[in-house]
Amino acid sequence: MNYNEVLAAARDQIGPYCKACPVCNGRACGNAMPGPGCKYPGQTAARNFDKWQEICVNMDTLCPNHEPDISFTMFGHTFSSPIFAAPLGALKLHYGDKFTDQEYNAILVKAAAEYGSMALTGDGVDPAIMKASVVDMGKAGGMGCPTIKPWNKEFVFEKLDVVKAANIFCCAMDVDGAGLPFLKAMNPNAGSKSVSEMKEIIDYAGIPFIIKGIMTPDGARKAVQAGASGIVVSNHGGRVQGGVPSTAEVLPSIVDAVKGQTTILVDGGIRSGVDVFRALALGADGVLIGRPILTAIYGAGEEGYKVYMDKIVSELKSTMTMCGAASLKDIDRSKIWGF
Repeated sequence: MNYNEVLAAARDQIGPYCKACPVCNGRACGNAMPGPGCKYPGQTAARNFDKWQEICVNMDTLCPNHEPDISFTMFGHTFSSPIFAAPLGALKLHYGDKFTDQEYNAILVKAAAEYGSMALTGDGVDPAIMKASVVDMGKAGGMGCPTIKPWNKEFVFEKLDVVKAANIFCCAMDVDGAGLPFLKAMNPNAGSKSVSEMKEIIDYAGIPFIIKGIMTPDGARKAVQAGASGIVVSNHGGRVQGGVPSTAEVLPSIVDAVKGQTTILVDGGIRSGVDVFRALALGADGVLIGRPILTAIYGAGEEGYKVYMDKIVSELKSTMTMCGAASLKDIDRSKIWGF
């Protein structure tokens, strides 16, 4: 199958809110919730997409001919590329009845590991969701990253015990989920975490730990202070808070604040290999992609994942060739226009 065939197949399997658009730009879904939309005013996902398109790349082909090297090492492990799957959840509510969260994660974890990449998986009110993803990661040699909601400390520790017992590669917390009503309703209370609370969680984990949902330099500095092995610059696609800037807009200042002190990943609106190049040029070490990967899996399962990854990897390599970058370390702000 090619990518257009995967998309066509997905349109019969997904919905009614997601339209499996030719380009996932946040416009057809808008503020559709349930669905893949955003909180009012409903333009954050579209803003994420648009701001990447405003960054132009600098062509330079007076360079040695080369096959671009896109291998990427993170936390001591070398991956085939700096492109990872973002965590998604409540699939039946937002994307249609084809897959439960557990069924989707099982396909994603296996496909990503076999591709030489890694999947971050979502968490939910049902504890079985994360436990199932950990089992799937165990089958993939431990390769994966369960993403835990900012529950109360006791519940977080219970989940970390499951992760550690299975020797999983790394773990994450999407702190931008702090405003979710089901977290605030917990007793003890859940939600936002202080630096000291986050440090206690990371110390307890004892494995590489990523904090997802960083949108300011101060937030990035606090994540470093808490001991995060990595951060994800992410606004949750506007699902938890409307009226926020795009990840492309805040990324440079976050890079300037903590580059070299922690691994920096970025999520939100990245839809092509050119976008991956733009993100790396702004200083990210790697990227997360969510909805397009989900659409591909809805269309053709593991084959859909591979088709999509082949597409975006080919686009990244082509852009590197046209911009004179032999490897990822050659991609910096000199490769984009206006920076």
